[in-house]
Amino acid sequence: MSSPTEGGTPGFLVWRLSMKWRVAVDRAVAPLGLTHAQYALMASLYGMGRSGLRPSQRRLADHTGLEPLYVSKLARALEAAGLLARTRDPGDPRAVQLSLTEQGRDVARRAIKVVQGLLDQLLEPLGGQDSPRARQFTRELATLLDAPLDPYTENDEEQP
Repeated sequence: MSSPTEGGTPGFLVWRLSMKWRVAVDRAVAPLGLTHAQYALMASLYGMGRSGLRPSQRRLADHTGLEPLYVSKLARALEAAGLLARTRDPGDPRAVQLSLTEQGRDVARRAIKVVQGLLDQLLEPLGGQDSPRARQFTRELATLLDAPLDPYTENDEEQP
């Protein structure tokens, strides 16, 4: 019996890996009252906050790859839970800045620790997070994420 990933295309394998990761993170952060998307938002805010940044919802959407409307929805839910503060940007009254509350920073630290444990497990077959293979894998993922994707620039003559 063959593995479902045996002979899979790169697109299929990226899909399977992303689904495996999403499910694992969802399960890991659920005891902290978070979803994977909420974790991504909070961990990003935590890192940006440590760098002295207080990003707008738009900047956080760009950073995480989430849709701005979805970031707004997540931010409202996290604000209602007391984990995040939303304030008007003094330089742009149309923009909303986001920051973690003290409780949010505590939850983010705990969630990051849990997810780092998952990352250790995921990258173990490559020699661990600090291995040359894992670093190369990270560079290759970054290259793929930077590649533009536009379904309307296919080489096919037929386009919708």
